[in-house]
Amino acid sequence: MLGEYLIKGRRASEIAADIEESVSSGRLPPGAALPPLRDLAAELGVNPNTVAAAYRLLRDRGVIETAGRRGSRVLPRPVTSPRDLLPTPVPPGARNLADGNPDPALLPALGPAVARAAATGDADPVLYGHAVADPELLASARAGFLADGVPDGALAVCSGALDTIGRLLNSALRPGDPVAVEDPGWGSLLDQLPALGLRPAPVRLDDEGPLPESLAAALAAGARAVVITVRAQNPTGAAITPARAAELRVVLARYPGTLVIEDDHGHGIVDQPYQALATADTPHWAVVRSAAKAYGPDLRVAVVTGDETTIGRVLGRQRLDSGWVSLLLQRTVAELWRTDAAPVATVAGVYRARREAVLTALAGHGVTAHGASGLNVWVPVPEESGVLAGLAQRGWVAAPGARFRLQSPPAVRLTVATLPAELAPALAADLAAVLLPARAGSRLT
Repeated sequence: MLGEYLIKGRRASEIAADIEESVSSGRLPPGAALPPLRDLAAELGVNPNTVAAAYRLLRDRGVIETAGRRGSRVLPRPVTSPRDLLPTPVPPGARNLADGNPDPALLPALGPAVARAAATGDADPVLYGHAVADPELLASARAGFLADGVPDGALAVCSGALDTIGRLLNSALRPGDPVAVEDPGWGSLLDQLPALGLRPAPVRLDDEGPLPESLAAALAAGARAVVITVRAQNPTGAAITPARAAELRVVLARYPGTLVIEDDHGHGIVDQPYQALATADTPHWAVVRSAAKAYGPDLRVAVVTGDETTIGRVLGRQRLDSGWVSLLLQRTVAELWRTDAAPVATVAGVYRARREAVLTALAGHGVTAHGASGLNVWVPVPEESGVLAGLAQRGWVAAPGARFRLQSPPAVRLTVATLPAELAPALAADLAAVLLPARAGSRLT
């Protein structure tokens, strides 16, 4: 079961630390089965409750999963090996379609906004005890949320979408709780859940967003929270339509104890109207908007609105760790919003044209692909490694779908944010050649 590796320790913390160190070093590979509680307790000469406590610690730290009679196993992707840190070599001369970044040419110049924010700080330095949120930023955020049909709620500022989602989940859930997430979905979120001691419950999706029956199944199975990307879904580009939003609201209304988290990281780079899932009758909800895609990933600012209890818990915990998000950054984002530094119509139009050029070219070769919004195109494939190698030989570097999948079929992700439309036919021809004779006819779900 464990080869020649022998687990050591007398106390629960010692046993857990020994196993975790072995996972980090590679002596215990992903998927390795751990001994049954009583077997390991007998081998170590300790009480079975001690081993049970060690396994609980490891589960809560996202190192192993426990499945009752099926035993305990090392998670396929331990939190010590984040998906986005897996190397993607880019050979000289190849075009990188794997990074997931926005086009730097479409990001606004930060100098004027930073200068104004710095001048405000010079005139009134931020000291301990200062308000933790910029009033102008909150006012702009509230107006934007209300214009998009989001219920009026409390507001907080956090350091990016992932930080915000993590704080929301921590505020409401306990280790071991399941969370309904899109599959395929954002790799960083899929890594974050086990790091928080939470279990992902996969929800299938199509181009219009999560499938209502799949979400209902996850909630019926006990998911305590759900994270849904309303538009610019990473990696598939799905965007929730009005009809799908209505169906999802019906499902969510049947589970009023669920924390509904809407991730609108695509705010500012898409032209699809926002379809709010939370309503004034939703007890526990939050909507997150990040500045990263529209203004640059280094602007670690996200504004979240939600019910008073949920946002109050987020603010309470934030005061005890980071304290607040730099007012310099907050005022910079507020100024960028105020001056419309990156006009949505222009930015979204460019990204739409590039996506549609790739989708049209692929369709011309009979290749199924998805990309209703955002920066990426998702291409189902029979298997990933051969397709990635074939594309690399032809000068294209794509991201493996395995970074974004739990149970969904193989695929590759193409970030087309910087791909000129005139190169779409060449990319499509090369991908079609790699896929022949087995065209990528797999379904997204």
